[in-house]
Amino acid sequence: MTSPFLDIFSERPSNQTPIWFMRQAGRYLPEYMEIRKNYSSFLKLCYSPQDAARITLQPIERYDLDAAILFSDILVIPDCLGQDVNFIKSEGPVLSPLLLRDFEKKLSLTKDQEKLSLVYDTVVKVRQELPKAKGLIGFSGAPWTLALYMLEGRGSRDFSNAKREAFENEALFSDFLSFLSTAITDHLVAQVKAGVDAVQIFDSWAGLCPETHFSRWVIEPTREVVSNLRKQFPSLPVIGFPRHAGVHYITYANGVGASTVSLDSVTPMSWARERIPAPTILQGNLDPVLLVAGGKALKESIHKIKDEMRGRPYIFNLGHGILPQTPVNHVRDCVEWVRGSSQ
Repeated sequence: MTSPFLDIFSERPSNQTPIWFMRQAGRYLPEYMEIRKNYSSFLKLCYSPQDAARITLQPIERYDLDAAILFSDILVIPDCLGQDVNFIKSEGPVLSPLLLRDFEKKLSLTKDQEKLSLVYDTVVKVRQELPKAKGLIGFSGAPWTLALYMLEGRGSRDFSNAKREAFENEALFSDFLSFLSTAITDHLVAQVKAGVDAVQIFDSWAGLCPETHFSRWVIEPTREVVSNLRKQFPSLPVIGFPRHAGVHYITYANGVGASTVSLDSVTPMSWARERIPAPTILQGNLDPVLLVAGGKALKESIHKIKDEMRGRPYIFNLGHGILPQTPVNHVRDCVEWVRGSSQ
């Protein structure tokens, strides 16, 4: 049985462009909202294997996508290291205060492993129900992105407080990144053992790392994760997503060791194709707002991306996650247009 998503990482490339979406399982789907209303907090849902598995499978059942991505969140790691994490309506994630100088005494790699075990139970349940031709993607945040959230205590436009702490004590910040690399590796290894076929490392705030420190704070910690994963799983497909990395996409692709590099919506596919040579697979970069708009603009953008990637190993995806206001029929249209079943 062929699998367009899994085959692209092997010697059996498919004629069909594999397609999945970041945040494909979530709040734009009415069937997700039916489950979500039963939970007082988002993280409780992430730690509920039965319903988290159901949510993971919903977009596969609705759209017949080529891969499912585990329903979870990048902030389960700080939550399980000992930093309280809450998701506040209209605010997003709020984390309990953490100073860089205190991370060694406040955080522990073994603090709440029982919570993370519930995430791995979700993987097992999904793998049991997911058709064999569909890939299952596990994921984590990257060390840099997690460090910013943990030191800032919330999402931010510039994470100025977190970055100031990093600049003021670069040696300790490097230790913090290494600590997070270990936690991330452990989390991804456990997901693979539970049944995921590939993993994606989300560096959502890579674009906020200054050029002078990009190699030290983005590339090196992520390379450590990928290298340690490959020691146990040499052929594991790893997707790296350094959002808004700009020209640093090139050094990231050359330095991290990922099988695939996922591109944000402001990075031209043609530019990346010229500068990031095969065998690195490219993924992305449709603007999520086009999926909201639908119609002619969406269709033309899909055709443009496909034309630019013709003859190059490529996974169709967005430049970031599906937006909550996205009409479900636009997602269906997108899948049909990518697969060429509607002209």
